[in-house]
Amino acid sequence: MDVLYGLHPVEEAIRAGSRPLDHVAIAREREARRDPRLDALVKLCRTANIRVTTEPREQLTRHARTDQHQGVVAFLRERKLLALEDLLDAPSGPSGHRFFLALDGVEDPHNLGALLRTADGAGIDGVLLPERRSAPLNATVAKSSAGASEHVRIAQIVNLTRALEAMKQRNIWIVGLDERGSPDYDRFDFRQDCCLVLGSEGTGLHDLVKRTCDHLLRIPMAGSVSSLNVSVAGAVVMYEAMRQRRTASLPPPPESKPSKPRKGLGS
Repeated sequence: MDVLYGLHPVEEAIRAGSRPLDHVAIAREREARRDPRLDALVKLCRTANIRVTTEPREQLTRHARTDQHQGVVAFLRERKLLALEDLLDAPSGPSGHRFFLALDGVEDPHNLGALLRTADGAGIDGVLLPERRSAPLNATVAKSSAGASEHVRIAQIVNLTRALEAMKQRNIWIVGLDERGSPDYDRFDFRQDCCLVLGSEGTGLHDLVKRTCDHLLRIPMAGSVSSLNVSVAGAVVMYEAMRQRRTASLPPPPESKPSKPRKGLGS
């Protein structure tokens, strides 16, 4: 059984309804303080028919394996991840074009959580996670994503290269991010079906994955450091793609009425 901790992540898991919760445990010490946010969470649990129990704070720390649980721990049943076909067969979003995110070896759970939070905010249609060389979808990821990991559609795949080739057969452009790539990320037209591929924290994209990409984009750097953290770099590109798609779908601004001629002094 999976464990999820923290007020916001637990609340988002309940609202998402993507997988059933067995029960939610609350620290007895916190319940005695009558925290309004805790009261709202308990009310949400009762509305969703989720059992609420109270336990000593030390016991919750043992469940969460950290003392950063804010006095709330949820026990969830195992998450059933999607298959690649589930993502590809789903309808496109409001822009009319699908945008996916594939992660090639992101092993830091904090980076994975941050990327899933950005993917949710940027309207990503689905995330591809390999079975190997990837951080597990654990409580740390959920906490780092502020609960967004429960909302994002995630497909677990065995071989990332084969999955990307299958996407190319469905006319989806594969776009990798590489510090030696070209052109710059904001010169690429994201107003088409595409999949952004991000590499690992230390070595970037693996060679075979890099050769599979149709385009390799770069983020220009003006300082001494050659690249950004993977979660920051992913956020930069995902929001550029969202900006392009929103701009394309927005109606043109209304024409301004011609201003009346104004008489000058002495006329």
